[in-house]
Amino acid sequence: MTQSLSSSAQPEKSGMSRAEVRASASLASIFALRMLGLFLILPVFAVYAKGLPGGDNAALVGLAMGIYGLAQSFGQIPFGMASDKYGRKRIIVIGLVLFALGSFIAAAAPSVTWVIVGRAVQGAGAISAAITAFIADSTREEHRTKAMAMVGASIGLTFAVSLVASPVLYRLIGMGGIFGLTGVLSILAIAAVLWLVPDAPMAQARRVPLGEVLRNAELMRLNFGVFTLHMTQLAMFVVLPGALVQYSGIAVDEHWKIYLPVVLASFVLMLPPVFVAEKHGRMKQVFVASIVLLLLVQLGFWAVLSQGVVHWWMLVALLFLFFVAFNILEASQPSLVSRIAPPAAKGSALGVYNTLQALGLFCGGALGGWLKQNVSISAVFLLCAAVSLSWLIIAANMKNLPRRAARAAGATA
Repeated sequence: MTQSLSSSAQPEKSGMSRAEVRASASLASIFALRMLGLFLILPVFAVYAKGLPGGDNAALVGLAMGIYGLAQSFGQIPFGMASDKYGRKRIIVIGLVLFALGSFIAAAAPSVTWVIVGRAVQGAGAISAAITAFIADSTREEHRTKAMAMVGASIGLTFAVSLVASPVLYRLIGMGGIFGLTGVLSILAIAAVLWLVPDAPMAQARRVPLGEVLRNAELMRLNFGVFTLHMTQLAMFVVLPGALVQYSGIAVDEHWKIYLPVVLASFVLMLPPVFVAEKHGRMKQVFVASIVLLLLVQLGFWAVLSQGVVHWWMLVALLFLFFVAFNILEASQPSLVSRIAPPAAKGSALGVYNTLQALGLFCGGALGGWLKQNVSISAVFLLCAAVSLSWLIIAANMKNLPRRAARAAGATA
């Protein structure tokens, strides 16, 4: 029994293998490409659309920007389930083909209506669930949160880089060129999936009905959590760019000077608590503490923006704390989903999870915009605080998953 305990604990002492690092990094870069398709157009599309037929219709322009996320929400569960049945790589390649096709349609679009069509086709290839399930297949449990942290970091970095690159690319190659570039990158990503990403074994257990996944209480907590996290993220960014312009005097196309260092510094700060939590089996404590931080940040924004005088450095400090909480939660939640879900239903569970993520983005933009226009800027953060408090109450009773080595030792004993 001593020998079994030692061998079961051994993987925890070792670092990520070369294959794990290779799989995690390459799949995170593909995930980042998906988010790049969403983020790159945000800073400049409204300007570009004015030159297209239909570009004077604000509803059509907004639909062109948001249809990507809406299409994603409809495709995540079917693509996740298909990846469980037919294999991860095959489904990811199909999704990337759709993404490339949508990019080229949008690049050649003669009107806003055709941009909407292209963006919908882009979003229809909803491979986020398949990618995160593939990462779960490719990594040991004690390293899975680190691998998911790469995905979380890729989202934050992609957002910051898009703010820098989008205006420059728009001046150099235009919006059609930006869409065309994302299409070419998608084709290159297909090559990376086929020849760079190592194969990983999939669970061969019995197939699990979707209803069983949907009724799992622990998964429901995480699904509500990712909806809240991304609703809060997008609702915040309906307000923050304007607030930064108003109180710091920094133009929108210069905001990358704030976002980039904030995102990088927050990522560095989030790593120690994640690694310590994984090592000592304290993931629940770090997870709940991050939700508390998220709640306090929203209350901080509400308090600051409710005052008549706002110091811009307060907004930057709160933004930094938000990204610390966001990065921890963004890294830990998909890892927890992959550990809780039945082995043969990881794709399905992550499909549901990513559907709620996409719906959170859609609702955050819609509710944030409505509150900003009809109530007040500070009301946006009051809403975010309310849903964060609800999440905290729900998460407080979640189970604390032990370390993998500890579970293996218990099983051996």
